[in-house]
Amino acid sequence: MHRREEAGSAAEDSPPPLPDDVERSELQGPEDGAGPLFHRRYEVRVRDARVSPAELMSRIRGDLNAASPTEFARFFKVRGGDGDGMRVGDEYVVRMPGPWDGPVRVVEVTPAGFRLATLDGHLEAGQIAFTASGDGELVFAIESWARSADRVSDLLYQRLRMAKEVQLHMWTSFLERVARLAGGRMTGGVTITTRRIDELGAAETLRSARTRRAIDALHAKPVNFDFDRLDVTAGDGWRIDDYRRSLPPEPPGPPVRGGTWETTRRLMRDYEFADPSIVRAIYYADRPLEQRDMLLELRFHGLGFRAGVRVGGVRDETRDVDGRPVRVWGWNYQTLQGHLEMGQMDFEVWKWLGSGDVEFRIHAFSRPGSIRNPLVRLGFRLVGRREQIRFARHACVRIERLAKAELAGRAPASVPRAADAIAAGPVGDVA
Repeated sequence: MHRREEAGSAAEDSPPPLPDDVERSELQGPEDGAGPLFHRRYEVRVRDARVSPAELMSRIRGDLNAASPTEFARFFKVRGGDGDGMRVGDEYVVRMPGPWDGPVRVVEVTPAGFRLATLDGHLEAGQIAFTASGDGELVFAIESWARSADRVSDLLYQRLRMAKEVQLHMWTSFLERVARLAGGRMTGGVTITTRRIDELGAAETLRSARTRRAIDALHAKPVNFDFDRLDVTAGDGWRIDDYRRSLPPEPPGPPVRGGTWETTRRLMRDYEFADPSIVRAIYYADRPLEQRDMLLELRFHGLGFRAGVRVGGVRDETRDVDGRPVRVWGWNYQTLQGHLEMGQMDFEVWKWLGSGDVEFRIHAFSRPGSIRNPLVRLGFRLVGRREQIRFARHACVRIERLAKAELAGRAPASVPRAADAIAAGPVGDVA
């Protein structure tokens, strides 16, 4: 093997654009990943090949396992007709030992090759292309543009190097088998060129486009549970949580202009109760709250995950609770397809009109969602519930401190403002 590593650039090493007719649902592009972007090319030259490049590619498209080291990795078609070759929209899963199964979708097919894009649950986020060319000497190449799918995968790839070695062995073995399949002999060994774009460099350039695509993709995603048929009292893994925090009281009667209730309502509207060290929110600020889709960036122990939620309702009403009138304003969000959880969180500010007491309340019901990545699934089972409780408790403490500071006419230096950490402006302006 001849290996060469070079510094890359976003202009030269970004993946090719997807064709217009490709289905985008569940695609996992580099903009959705974590860590550095790698543009890698594996290449082998085959002398005295008995087939043309087009004939070789036709054979491989008809049976990917003809070239794959099947004792180590095997392709299974999970979408598309059997026995009719490869078409755009077909989907495969690469089965490998350990938690390395990789779902992919065919996004391009030509006489000279084909291109695949990773789907949700893959350890990588990006594209990979297989091409054959040459006149006299056949050149076969595997070219990929990818980042780790998430921080856990990046840890395995960059730090522990487990996934990197698995990937290297798989594709070099694939190329050796391609040479035999072509009926010729490999000359010059396998050449591997890697161009790296560091996360703190070109990845930041990608962020605005990544954010725009991610937030826009939420509009087509459904809520990941059937609210009309939901019965959270029936158990079945659902957790029901209620949190309450007393805030500075007001005089009895309707909410006071500029008082605790109105101040808390404004902070809640802008998601200021969220601790930005735990979760950040990205959304279109120029859209009404009741029409808001939000991309949440969830963080714990240096790892980050993105999840979509949709505002399910906004309420402003006076209730009668045990004979006591209370003014309530609040809103909720519901989890979308792809979220680590399924469920709903309600955030409300209450003012008891008879006493003037003001409270911030959270009501939530949830259960683990369908998580395709086995490593993320394991991690969520270990720490997900703890982080969920931590978020709610921090939200209660944070809203009290922010409200008290605003009422006192000062900004609390010890409490980072969420507006400084979230992209609450038009998403197109995110950088």
